[in-house]
Formats: sequence, structure tokens, C-alpha cells
Amino acid sequence: MDAKTKDVLRWFEEIAKIPRRSKNEGQICAWLAKWAEDNGFGVKKDAVENILIQVPATAGYEGSTPVVIQGHMDMVCEKAKGFEFNFETDPIKLVYDGDWLTADRTTLGADNGIAIAMAMAVSLDKDQPHPPLELLFTVDEETGLTGAVALEPGFLKGKTLLNVDSEDEGVFTVGCAGGKDTKMTLPLDTEAVPAGYKPFALVAGGMSGGHSGVDIHEQRANGIQVLARALNEVFKASDLRLYSLTGGTAHNAIPRDAEAVIALPGDAADAAQKIVKDLAGVLKGAHGSTDPNISLVLEAGEATGEALTAASSRKAVDFLLAVPHGVADMSLDIAGLVETSNNLAEAKLVGGKLTALTSQRSSDMNKLGLLTDRIEAVTRGFGGVAKSGKGYPAWQPNMDSPLLAKCKAVYKELMGKDPVVEIIHAGLECGIIGAKYEGMDMISFGPTIKNPHSPDEKLEIKTIGQVYEFMGALLKALK
Repeated sequence: MDAKTKDVLRWFEEIAKIPRRSKNEGQICAWLAKWAEDNGFGVKKDAVENILIQVPATAGYEGSTPVVIQGHMDMVCEKAKGFEFNFETDPIKLVYDGDWLTADRTTLGADNGIAIAMAMAVSLDKDQPHPPLELLFTVDEETGLTGAVALEPGFLKGKTLLNVDSEDEGVFTVGCAGGKDTKMTLPLDTEAVPAGYKPFALVAGGMSGGHSGVDIHEQRANGIQVLARALNEVFKASDLRLYSLTGGTAHNAIPRDAEAVIALPGDAADAAQKIVKDLAGVLKGAHGSTDPNISLVLEAGEATGEALTAASSRKAVDFLLAVPHGVADMSLDIAGLVETSNNLAEAKLVGGKLTALTSQRSSDMNKLGLLTDRIEAVTRGFGGVAKSGKGYPAWQPNMDSPLLAKCKAVYKELMGKDPVVEIIHAGLECGIIGAKYEGMDMISFGPTIKNPHSPDEKLEIKTIGQVYEFMGALLKALK
């Protein structure tokens, strides 16, 4: 491991000690402010606690326009099922595993802590020439890009922005999808469970999950969908009453687990067990390449009080079956690019109310609106209420960007090959920042991260040094 990689990882190890769940960035923000002050850098915060650290230019670059290095402070907080971990207090336990850095049964937080670590390292690198730097670290990117949305005019002075939130070394991102979330509420009826019914737990688990944008095309199993399918299969053979249901944890993560507590007639248990076992075999065959550890079991459960009526139990299952999930449209202009998709992200049944959350993405804002309208219509059709957020815009690519040309030239000279230039099916803050700061020339890049937004998240160590070397060469060229 080279010295520059070690420098970056030293800072990342410190960042990993600090809890930074979305909407809980106070500790990391305060820590960064102190680091900046200790090193004589300027610091300012805005009303939502986005932080901007101002690093002076090195000799010979004093007259240059500032360059913005940008990332976000928050992380997606996912953990393995059954693992005891408190993201509000516990440090992430890092695991060095050969060529990769991962975490012990939780998300790693390289998305996007590695951007912060790289920006800190380059700012203190005495051998690195650079223009004035503005290190912009935003809050709450993962739950709606609300930090970027709250940025005010004049907060930044730079006209060039390097977003370090992409996840493949050697790939430059120049455009991204827009997005919108929809929260759905379905009122349902409850009653006492008929005599002779017994409680069971139907548990779907072991799925791979992943990022609801960049992984959506891989057709990984969705825990909520798997559970709804299993409930529907049992319904075909028997009456069924739903006590409770839960699945998913974040709008931008494909659900890995879901479970329901149900009541079945006493004489239906054996048939239901066979149905679930047979379906589990079907699922293993269908998702063997994407979700090798997928599981589905029906086991004895515990429940008291009322459950949904027969009609409402049927309605709840039908609703979860009807809500779309997965790729809706592929781009007609760019081969292999997902244009529009939806993630059925969360579902929860408590008492007589079923709530669900979807996350829609599209690089075509018209199609984003149409898909959102469809989800709202499905909800109304079941007698529910849907409320969609304001969303965020797509980042439209500028293939004539001077920054892109500079990046391509620097990368080829440094690495001896051309970089890949792409548009991604995920949300990046560049679209929002570009809309607020007219004329901002932007690009996104980063080291290789696999399985973000899941406990299998891992960071390829050698790519840290490669990206750091590229960033340094680019800053030197931006005089």
C-alpha cells in the first residue's frame, strides 16, 4: 500500500468512528470544523449544517478560481439481520480483507466518507499544488439530497466542481437520474381472529439488496415482493389473517428482508408449510445468481389482539403485489442505461394501517412524473392516500464541457488509457448544485465501491491511490 493511500485511509478510519446516519450529521460536522480550524482553514456553515472548508491556494495558484471538491457527510445505515448495532452511537468496525476494505456486518460508509478523506488528505499534502479549494460536505444526501437542495446562492465561489461520489475507478460520470419518493397509506379493518386459528411467522430473508439505482437492473430479489408473493400463494389455498408486516429500511436500498405475522386455520398449517417450501425452491432457482442466500420459511409465531379482516388481509397483499418495482424503461439513446425505475423500498403494517414507500428514478423528468402518477393511482384504487415529495432534477450531460476534456486528457496521460464516460441511474448532488449555480462545470468520479447501501459494501483499496493520483494531477492542471 503506497503512502498516499495510507494517508487517505488514516482519515477514513477516523471518519468511521463517528456516527453519521442521515439527519444525524452533527458530530461529523463539528469534527470537520475543528479539523479545519486546527489547520488554519476557513470554515462556514449554512442553516442546515452543510459545511464549507476554504483551503488557500499553493504558491503560484493564488490567482486561480477556486475548485470545489464535494461529497456528503451522511451514510446509509444497513446491518445484517440479527446483528446488534446502534448506528447512533457505535463506530463502524473496519475489516481489511486482502485487496478490499469492508465492515463487520454493516455498511462501510465509503459512500461517501471516502470523498471526505480524500479531500482532507489532498488539502494537507505539502507536495500537491492546487488552486484555492472549497471543500463542500453536505448533509442528508441519502434520504433525498436535502443538503444540496438547501444550498443558497453565494455559498460557493468556485466554478469547477469535483464530485467524489461515483463508484468505479476510471469512470467519469457526467449525468444522472432525477428522483422522487412516494409515501402511501392504506387504511384497513381489523377484528378478532376466528377461533381455531394459529399464529405463524412468514420470513423472507438472505437477499443481496443493494443500491436502488445502480443495482436495479440486476434483478435482485426484493424482500417485500417475495413476502407478498408468498402470502398470495398461501391465500390461494387457505384463509389468512395478517397481524403485522415489515420490510425494507431505506428508500435507496433494495429490501433484503421482510416478514409477516399471520393467522391460519389450524387445519391449514401443513398445506401452508408445503406451499412455502415449494416456493422457496422456486425462488432459489430464479434468483440463484443474484441472491444465492435467499430464504423463505414459515414457522410458529406469537400474536395477540386483533388482526386484519379477511377482506383487508387480501387487500393488503394485493396492494403490495400491484405496486411496481424494478426497471420501467431503458434508454433509447444510450445502450445499457436504465432510464426509469422504481424501488418498492419499505412496507409496514401496524394495527389497521399499512404504509409503504417507493423511490422513483428517471433521467427523463416526464417519465419520472408518469411513473409517480401510476403509483399514486394504484394507491387511490385501493382506497389509500399517496403523497409524493418534490424530488430532485436529473443532471443533464454536457459532452462539450471543458472540465471533461481536461479530465480525459489528464487521465490518459497518467494511466495510459482512455477513461469511460457515463451517465448513471442514480441521484447525484451535481444536478441540484448545477441548477443553483449557473455555469458550474462538474464531473463525478471516485474509487471502486461494490454493493453500496448494503452490509456487503466494500472498497477496493488499490483504486484509492489511483483516484488520489488522478485528483492531484487534475488539480495541478487547473491553474
